[in-house]
Amino acid sequence: MIAASAPTSRKPRGADLVELISSMRFAISLLAIIAISAMIGTVMPQNAPMPNYVDQFGPFWFEIFRHLGLYAVYSAWWFLLILIFLIASTALCISRNGPKMLKDMRSWRENVREESLRNFHHKAIWTTTLPRAALAAQSVARLNDAGYQVKLVEKPHGTLVAAKKGAFNKLGYIFAHSAIIVILLGGMLDSDLPIRFQQWFMGKTPFAGSGVIAQIPAQHRLSVNNPTFRGNTEIPEGGSSPVAILPQANGVLVQDLPFTIELKKFHIDFYSTGMPKLFASDVVIRDHESNKTFPATIEVNKPLIYKGVAVYQSSFGDGGSKLTLTGFPMTGRDATAFPVKGEVKDATPLKRGDDQYSIEWTDFRPFNVENLASQDARSVRQGASLNEQLSASLDKHSGSAAKNANNKDLKNVGPSVQYKLRDSTGQAREYQNYMQPVTIDGAQVYLSGMRASEAEGFRFLRIPADDEHSVRDWMRLRAALANPLMRAEAAERYARQAIPPGASVAASALSAQLKESTERTLAIFAGSGDGKGDGGLAAVANFIQSIKVPQEEQTKAANIFMKMLDGSLWQLWQVAREQAGMPALAPSETHARFLQLSMLALSDSMFYGAPVYLQLDEFAEVKASVLQVSRSPGKKVVYLGCFLLILGVFSMFYIRERRLWIWISDRDGGTEGLMAMSTQRKTLDFDNEFHDISAKLAQSA
Repeated sequence: MIAASAPTSRKPRGADLVELISSMRFAISLLAIIAISAMIGTVMPQNAPMPNYVDQFGPFWFEIFRHLGLYAVYSAWWFLLILIFLIASTALCISRNGPKMLKDMRSWRENVREESLRNFHHKAIWTTTLPRAALAAQSVARLNDAGYQVKLVEKPHGTLVAAKKGAFNKLGYIFAHSAIIVILLGGMLDSDLPIRFQQWFMGKTPFAGSGVIAQIPAQHRLSVNNPTFRGNTEIPEGGSSPVAILPQANGVLVQDLPFTIELKKFHIDFYSTGMPKLFASDVVIRDHESNKTFPATIEVNKPLIYKGVAVYQSSFGDGGSKLTLTGFPMTGRDATAFPVKGEVKDATPLKRGDDQYSIEWTDFRPFNVENLASQDARSVRQGASLNEQLSASLDKHSGSAAKNANNKDLKNVGPSVQYKLRDSTGQAREYQNYMQPVTIDGAQVYLSGMRASEAEGFRFLRIPADDEHSVRDWMRLRAALANPLMRAEAAERYARQAIPPGASVAASALSAQLKESTERTLAIFAGSGDGKGDGGLAAVANFIQSIKVPQEEQTKAANIFMKMLDGSLWQLWQVAREQAGMPALAPSETHARFLQLSMLALSDSMFYGAPVYLQLDEFAEVKASVLQVSRSPGKKVVYLGCFLLILGVFSMFYIRERRLWIWISDRDGGTEGLMAMSTQRKTLDFDNEFHDISAKLAQSA
């Protein structure tokens, strides 16, 4: 007969899953993912406007990153889910190991046997004439003096003295793991989770429009009792704000505050490098509930905390400075200037012909410290194409306003205005124009930066200043270049100067050919004149290459064309001045330098992309303070978690648990004491402590 086997014990359902979640490898994996996510959240700007991400990554990667939630990592559903799993993993780990540790901490381990003690590495044996009870009492007293907790246990064949010290070491494990849970809960409390909850279940939605803040509907506003938030408010001098703005991926949320902040005065000091040294805001706080007011000063690292809301000095900006400018046409034959007025944070309509534009004034700076160190032009490499040869000298005339960061010459170059020029289709380019001419490479130029998106750096057009320290002569030259009749007049004067009247018939025919070639060169250089980039030096180079000039003759042909262009532009400049009723200019080194820079600026202007150039004339500055407003109830929770973490780490590393047993038994002629000692970490200090205690216990009374 076959005996039935005993049934095997089965694990409860879900035990494997609980064991996995509470394992150390699972927690370490989650921490690694959180660390990688934190690096992504640090490198990639968070909660920025979506068009910025499209410009930076392109449509394809923009959609992928958006679905992954990388534009708001710390509030993404998967990041919050990881935190929840980490909290669950740590809690299960504590629940599995904590009770065992507490039980072991309270245990005396008095069930140890004499034979086991004799097998310990750290043991000592001595005999004495004292009776067993007296030796036990003496040992208890000496261990108490050494800081041990002691328990006396009577055994059938002897007396056991059980002692322990540093049992609180095991609390370090519980404190450290509990600290992780507390810190994560505090972080989630201060995260976007409460705001997300209101969006998911309370109908709150971001506001994507524009208008007066007080008129924004309730579904876009968060209550004064919102438990946690972090936003900004920008207040101009003399203005006030009762709300904070919380940026979202597709708009903003308006957070109502329990008080109104009124900015009386904004103070700012700068270092010589242009970096802010100190900025502070003198404000008046008006409580909405009691209607009481009180003054306060908010500085960097010195926030104002009122009713659980902290107000930090974050940054500063323009609060709506009044600007007076002069507009100059950048396309067509017209050179007539016209006045333009604007206000920062506002928009000004602009009509040019049949096209309608909007000037959106984004910023004004009363001074700018730039690196104006001189730099040499990039040399042309051997065998470079003709196009490269003609454009190589442009390297230091287009691009950054001051490119050489290693060679520093920091100077204040005066005020600047920043604006976006938006066309009727909604497309916009951003411009930054300096009010005063800047001396670069020994010449005074007006800088006008342009970029197609905020992800790019500004590339600067450098317009040379004329004898009157203005841009008017260059603007007249630009308009004349777009005028075929004036180009023809300039070509005729250039040919007449090269071959005077009264020359031979052959020379007269050559003069006609020279006039035709010069006029054609000016037309190629002028392009269409609509700012589409089809003219300039690049167009001249392309033309030379198209006329089948042998490779070895292209450089010579380019020099001829450049000489022709230089001479005809001089004549065109004189024609433009005559048309404006101004006297002709005498040739000089200064005027030759102006003409050279004008040629480079005219070539660059083909890519300017704007129908007008706006020159800042006057301004009335209005400063604004940017304040960060936050309510962080989780901050104290995180502080508690940090305290528990420090306590736990110190307990685990600096508190050593020691266990000691003394087995006292009767022997022939006296009493024998057997001492054994153990610890979690065997160190030199433990060896010294063992020798000291064993010697003290073996001493006669």
